[in-house]
Amino acid sequence: TFCKRVRANDREYNEKFQYASNCIMTSKYNIITFLAVTLFEQFQEVANTYFLFLLILQLIPQISSLSWFTTIVPLVLVLSITAVKDATDDYFRHKSDNQVNNRQSQVLIGGILQKEKWMNVRVGDIIKLENNQFVAADLLLLSSSEPHGLCYIETAELDGETNMKVRQSLSVTSELGDPNNLAQFDGEVVCEPPNNKLDRFCGTLYWKDCKYPLSNQNMLLRGCVLRNTESCYGLVIFAGPDTKLMQNSGRTKFKRTSIDRLMNTLVLWIFGFLVCMGVILAIGNAVWEKEVGALFQSFLPWDPPVDNFLFSAFLSFWSYVIILNTVVPISLYVSVEVIRLGHSYFINWDRRMFCSRSNTAAEARTTTLNEELGQVEYIFSDKTGTLTQNIMTFNKCSINGHTYGEEQHMAALDFSAWNPLAARDFCFYDQSLLDAVMEGEPAVHEFFRVLSLCHTVMSEEKSEGELLYKAQSPDEGALVTAARNFGFVFRSRTPGTVTTQELGKAVTYTLLAILDFNNIRKRMSVIVRNPEGRIRLYCKGADTVLFERLHSCNHELMNVTSDHLNEYAGDGLRTLAVAYRDLSEEQWEEWSEHFRGADKATDCRDDRLAAAYEEIEQDMMLLGATAIEDKLQEGVPETIAILSLANIKIWVLTGDKQETAVNIGYSCKMLTDDMTEIFIVNGHTVQSVREELRYNGDVCPAPPPSLLESISGEFALIISGHSLAHALEADMEREFLETACACRAVICCRVTPLQKALVVELVKRHKKAVTLAIGDGANDVSMIKTAHIGVGISGQEGIQAVLASDYSFSQFRFLQRLLLVHGRWSYLRMCRFLCYFFYKNFAFTMVHFWFGFFCGFSAQIALDTGYWTAINHFFIWGSLGTYFTILFAMHSSILFNIFPKQFHFLGDAHNTLGQPVVWLTIALATVICIAPVLAFRFLKLDLKPQLSDTVRHTQLVLQKKRKPGGRAGRGVGGGSRRSGYAFAHQEGFGELITSGKNMRLSSLALATFASRHSSSWIDTLRRKKHANSPGWSQLKTVLIRKTLLFFFFVMYTLLFF
Repeated sequence: TFCKRVRANDREYNEKFQYASNCIMTSKYNIITFLAVTLFEQFQEVANTYFLFLLILQLIPQISSLSWFTTIVPLVLVLSITAVKDATDDYFRHKSDNQVNNRQSQVLIGGILQKEKWMNVRVGDIIKLENNQFVAADLLLLSSSEPHGLCYIETAELDGETNMKVRQSLSVTSELGDPNNLAQFDGEVVCEPPNNKLDRFCGTLYWKDCKYPLSNQNMLLRGCVLRNTESCYGLVIFAGPDTKLMQNSGRTKFKRTSIDRLMNTLVLWIFGFLVCMGVILAIGNAVWEKEVGALFQSFLPWDPPVDNFLFSAFLSFWSYVIILNTVVPISLYVSVEVIRLGHSYFINWDRRMFCSRSNTAAEARTTTLNEELGQVEYIFSDKTGTLTQNIMTFNKCSINGHTYGEEQHMAALDFSAWNPLAARDFCFYDQSLLDAVMEGEPAVHEFFRVLSLCHTVMSEEKSEGELLYKAQSPDEGALVTAARNFGFVFRSRTPGTVTTQELGKAVTYTLLAILDFNNIRKRMSVIVRNPEGRIRLYCKGADTVLFERLHSCNHELMNVTSDHLNEYAGDGLRTLAVAYRDLSEEQWEEWSEHFRGADKATDCRDDRLAAAYEEIEQDMMLLGATAIEDKLQEGVPETIAILSLANIKIWVLTGDKQETAVNIGYSCKMLTDDMTEIFIVNGHTVQSVREELRYNGDVCPAPPPSLLESISGEFALIISGHSLAHALEADMEREFLETACACRAVICCRVTPLQKALVVELVKRHKKAVTLAIGDGANDVSMIKTAHIGVGISGQEGIQAVLASDYSFSQFRFLQRLLLVHGRWSYLRMCRFLCYFFYKNFAFTMVHFWFGFFCGFSAQIALDTGYWTAINHFFIWGSLGTYFTILFAMHSSILFNIFPKQFHFLGDAHNTLGQPVVWLTIALATVICIAPVLAFRFLKLDLKPQLSDTVRHTQLVLQKKRKPGGRAGRGVGGGSRRSGYAFAHQEGFGELITSGKNMRLSSLALATFASRHSSSWIDTLRRKKHANSPGWSQLKTVLIRKTLLFFFFVMYTLLFF
């Protein structure tokens, strides 16, 4: 039901509905609420409440033997430090909000364009956007400087995709490009209420007694960037917190670590123990006062409030609660915060997490979660910009049974020497392919001719020889650029022609038809007529669908090409096949008649067009295949492999298309060929999703309770966004979670930012595991805020993820060091510190408890707190000062000059270490100290191994027993991993080109290139592990352990006696 009404250019009418302003606020506090909210959050810590309770008790003179000053000062100090830290974090959020809210936008007011801050934009205003500007609010596109009301946008902050998307205004408003005309526009939009669905919008425009349906194709959402469009005008429909971007952004949450929760529990138990000690001592006081104290009443009477031994015992109980409160001193929390601060500096100072390319160091943006890094069990990662660089490079190709592109160790070819139109940043290393082009091999020429003609790329020539391509997908840009460098240059197009330059010769083809791409066809074709009049169909697409439509004479070439495709796919490259078909004039005329009839059909138009496409795309001749690398960030496969060995599960949550994400899964080694099965959940209804999950649950065993059994899972789950929406419903979420947790890899495709957060919340709620979310764009902010730990990567999609994160760095590979080094050591240090601290305080407190039995249970203190504090400070700072004083003195040349007789020369240490007796003493002392420890470790490893030792042993045994085999996944064909192109493309561009709606004088390229990544490290590791036979390896290990154990025992016995 439509419940929102917006009238253009009428603020007074729109203000009646009290719509949200365009001002956003992601901060937690303001000046008024800061004190109350921060105190509320801090007193959720049980210890703070506990110390506040003690402070109140100490203010009662009858029961307090300690000054209230000893409690209030540390408590205020702890609260103040935490408040200052929270205020500092929130200050940066306010700063970011102000920066966004104060951006300038051109608003049409009274027929005049005026500059207004974003925060002052209102629903119903008309805004002018210019090229490369961010969209200020959710707008209805009214008109554009481009033909037919088209405009191009980039949605990286919404879904992580950097390829161009097209939006189009209604034809009735597309001519209102003049501010004077727009000022007279008084149309009224009735639409759905604010929601978080990025891919859907329903509404109706009422204007001039007519109504026009509105869809998502007419909307420009906040967070998008206007690209390759001079200007456009839009009507504000949703503003500020009502925009879809903000609806998908979760609120900032207060995060606690598991150690904080454990300390809260321990404080409660210790308080219970304290009450028990107080009760025991109070009972002792009652007995003592009744039996012994009564004898002293004549000269030592009770204080005035006390009139019997029971009331004395009652007061004694509260006095002992105060005295024994040191069992949980407030200094514990001060010390914990200081240690956490030190660990944060260790992360900030880590040179191994510094990226010299971007001059970016790792940053711990919070100090409260360091030890939680060592307990992470689930990592939720974005794909584009986090695992990949979103850079497509033409890497290899197979033409007529010959493969090219293997010689990566050679220097990059210089194309500019013979091709003035070659792209400077294109890199290719195989000279034989360039030689084949120069020698005029027909198959090679036809291969690159297909790449230069069969696409939807737009070209712009800024100056003579300077070509810029605007590609709808990065794959398209990489393929057209490859053809350009090998001499087949796409120059320009019109609705009916395509102009290329083939080896320096200008050639214009007549464009007869574009057979558009969609997710079902997984291919696209063009039909062109060359200058000689010959008609030919060129096709490129997924090999799984293209091979089925080849002529029977291609069988041998298809087998060779299939082997090459398998090889490329093994390297994680995105592949597609290339073919052609010659058409006679009669065939073209007959098919053209069918095509025009299907195109004009009013019912079942899509089905009729698909049938027409299927009719002509038959009996094609195979030319070869291409292999494009979606370049990974450095070290991603190695990082994922090492994190998997630590039993950390990695789920990829991406807004990208399914096949693109699957290809990246193979490149990252998350998906492998030896997996037992890969499940694909792609249902569109609740029932279909439920059936697929239950089928997968039957095939995939439920996750066993034992960690040792769970490491053998060789399943993967791939689920799309529309299926995930059903899977996250209350009655199905447990079924989905059980299936996902039984799999080694989980990839969620086409998910919205809110769905990312819901998946993280689902795992947090049911698995009780520590989760970490990592991303680089605004579409990852909700997920980062929801997870226990949020990590932001400072990449190409802005700094929104960094601002919302707890930790930030520039490369995914640094996550390994953050978790396995800093996280592990932070956790171990904190645990050892807590064990020692509780031991120390229990020892100190039990002295007072025991002293109560010797002082008549009179609640007297054994040691004065001032004395104890002074002793602590004296020994701690005194020992540090003494150590450093002696250290610097011994290395001071001044000391040698003052006392030449005592220090004859500076080389004492060198001469001492040159004596054999000294080294013998060091060796003996080392062996005596280390031998028992090593012997104990070996004995413990054999007799009582730890969980990690057993897991490592089980992994090795399973890996040696595992037999190589292919995937037999349901719905995953043998070539599905090779068809990444098909899902990286978007339907509808062919129709736009042939209609001429997007034809204009200028367009922008979207193609960048980089060098190829190698992931041979893991394969080498696997080969080494498989090299040894299981029996000999185990026998060798046992023999070495027993020999070393015997040697250590003998050495230790001889040295001891």
